[in-house]
Amino acid sequence: MVIYGFYYAGALLLGAAAVTYLLSWPYAIPFYILAAFCLNFFRDPERHAPSGPVAVSPADGKVVAVKADAAGANRISIFLNIFDVHVNRTPIAGKVTCVTYKKGRFLVASKEEASAANEQNIITVEGVVGGKPTRVVFKQIAGLIARRIICYKRAGDILDPAERVGLIKFGSRVDVVLGPEWIVTVKAGEHVAAGSSVIARIGDPA
Repeated sequence: MVIYGFYYAGALLLGAAAVTYLLSWPYAIPFYILAAFCLNFFRDPERHAPSGPVAVSPADGKVVAVKADAAGANRISIFLNIFDVHVNRTPIAGKVTCVTYKKGRFLVASKEEASAANEQNIITVEGVVGGKPTRVVFKQIAGLIARRIICYKRAGDILDPAERVGLIKFGSRVDVVLGPEWIVTVKAGEHVAAGSSVIARIGDPA
């Protein structure tokens, strides 16, 4: 459980106690429901990255886009609804070489334009996968409701496979940009889990 869940739930339970004291317990029911929601939202299950020359999903959610650019790189976009786990993890093990925060808009995170227009935190990780040096860029992107991006890592940090890097509060999007050396193994419409679902691999996909 992420500690923020206890903060929100605790505040709501104090509110429920006050409402119960001043009025009666039925009026406090919405506070109890919201407290339970916060505890569920900030859950943080253990995940284990599979072995092999792979990149794992940095977020739980639905793949809403897989797009290639002219240079052969691929962008995988994952939309997180309020019921998904919102803890973000690194797609590959390696060194964080850059963390850049970019202010922007708060469009609905499932929309394509949110990828470039919305407020976001951009993390670059460089490592060696399958014996090949590689670089993966992924973005924590705020959404219509999500207005708070949290990143635990800084440039120079060394990350283990599927290590936690941060979270986004209350609905969001995470984009992953992979170079041409990667073969994407997911498609739009699939649901993925942070740290355990393979989204791409280096070399023969078989």
